Parts: sequence; structure tokens; C-alpha cells
Amino acid sequence: MNRPLVTGAGGMLGHAVVAALAADPSGPRFTAYDRGGLDLLDPAAVRDVIGRDRPDVVVNCAGSTAVDDAEIDEASATAINGDAVRTLAEVCADAGATLVHVSTDYVFDGTARTPYAEDAPPAPVSAYGRGKLAGERAVLSTGAGYVVRTAWLYGGPRRDFVSTMIALEAERETVGAVADQVGQPTWAGDLAAQLLLLARSGAAPGVYHGTNGGTATWYDLAREVFTLLGADPDRVRPVGSDAFPRPAARPAYSVLGHDRWAEAGLGPMRHWRDALHAAWPSMRHARQGPSMAGGRT
Repeated sequence: MNRPLVTGAGGMLGHAVVAALAADPSGPRFTAYDRGGLDLLDPAAVRDVIGRDRPDVVVNCAGSTAVDDAEIDEASATAINGDAVRTLAEVCADAGATLVHVSTDYVFDGTARTPYAEDAPPAPVSAYGRGKLAGERAVLSTGAGYVVRTAWLYGGPRRDFVSTMIALEAERETVGAVADQVGQPTWAGDLAAQLLLLARSGAAPGVYHGTNGGTATWYDLAREVFTLLGADPDRVRPVGSDAFPRPAARPAYSVLGHDRWAEAGLGPMRHWRDALHAAWPSMRHARQGPSMAGGRT
């Protein structure tokens, strides 16, 4: 990896990837674009940027994460999460650049009870999931590189579930958190490092699952946040998903398997609780946004 390029640099994960690249004094020179700098919906702009910067690796962190808005306007969501990804994948393939594209657990229906393998058949139940699956298929059809699915991401400069729980602990005596959805809380800092590790590895292209290990509910995660704050975790009360009705269906089970990393000779990401503790110094004093009590990829 000599000339990486990062898209979606203004988002949570893009911000973490840029930080990881910038933190390595001996690392490669890189370019990074937020939405204002590179509109992936503009094919000519994509071709111009790839042709000018000549990256050997493109880490695509761009995309719409507005899960519920996708139910209202699926065409717009699929345009950025599917059609634009196809353009980017085709341009990367033509330029000989490896694409590392980030996808989501929402490509599965959440009815499993054992971790979803990388080759498990997708079955999205939301417009958001369908659009992300279209993007995955575009990348895989070009052979341009990697699809890395993640879930329950936190740890950026903007609002996320962990920062919301930090804010609510100071605002409320008790907080409700969903206890009937199971997944893998994932620190953006860990995922950024894993994406760059994969980009450097020369591993076989295909699908990989980029989540921290172990399993938890949102309730479990909220209790851990309260514990780290020195607050009584029993102030977090378990509630069902119906306490936070949303237009889009959420997978009840979002646990992803990690076997592909071993096949590539790479280690999987650490346990979610260890990752949260490592992230805590930066999370504890993170800027707080408007409160929310749910979560999404």
C-alpha cells in the first residue's frame, strides 16, 4: 500500500481511517475526501480523482447510513450505497487499484442463532440492507477487492450509541436500552486498523467480517458504559425493540463470524469489551450530540 485514498473521510469510520494513517510517521502519503471533496454520485468526478491521485488502494467509507430514511426513499439510498459503489469499483478495477469497501450486517435478516459466516446467503429485510447488498455485489462482480461487513459501530466525532449513553447518564435517573437485539459493538478505531491491515496483506479478495468479538445486546453495552462512568449499571433498564419503533426493521441477531481472517493468515478483531475499554479515554470526553437510545451500523 503506497498511495491510499480514503472516501467518506468526514464520517465516523472515515475519520478513524484517516487518523490511523496520519498517526504512522513512516506510513504512505495518502489522500482523503469527504462528501464535499468527492461526490461518488458523480461518475466523472470519480474517474477524475482516481486518475489524478493514482491510488493503489481505495478505502471506501462513504455511503448513506440513514437506515430509516431509506424506507421512505429507497432509490436515493440505493444510488449512493449501490449504484455509486458500482461506479467506484469499476473505476478502481480499470485503474488497477484495490478497493476496500465497507458494508453492513443489514444484508442479513437477523433470524440466525449462530454467527453468520462470510458466505452465508444474504437476505436483507430493509431498503437500507438491499442497497448495501447491491454495493457488495458490484464490488465482488468486478473482482476489485474486498467487502468488509461491520455492525454496531461507535467511536467518532459525531453521535453514536456510546456517546449517547454517556450523555443520558448525566441527564436521567434511569435509561432504557434494547435487550432483544444481539450483536457486536465495534470500535471504529479497531475497524480502521483492520481495514488497513487487510489492504496491506495481499489476502484473497472477497467478503470479510469486521466486527469486534463476543456478543452483547444494546442493554449490555449501555450497562458497560455506565460501569466505566462509575455509575450504577442497574440504572439501565432492559426494554424491547418495540420501545423504540422505527420505520426500518432491525436484525434481531447481528453476530458475524470471522473465519475468513484465519484463512487469510490474519488475526480477528479483539473482544468488544476490551475494545470499549481501549476507546474509553477518547470516548469519555467526546462531544455530545442529541440523545438517542437505539443504534445502527
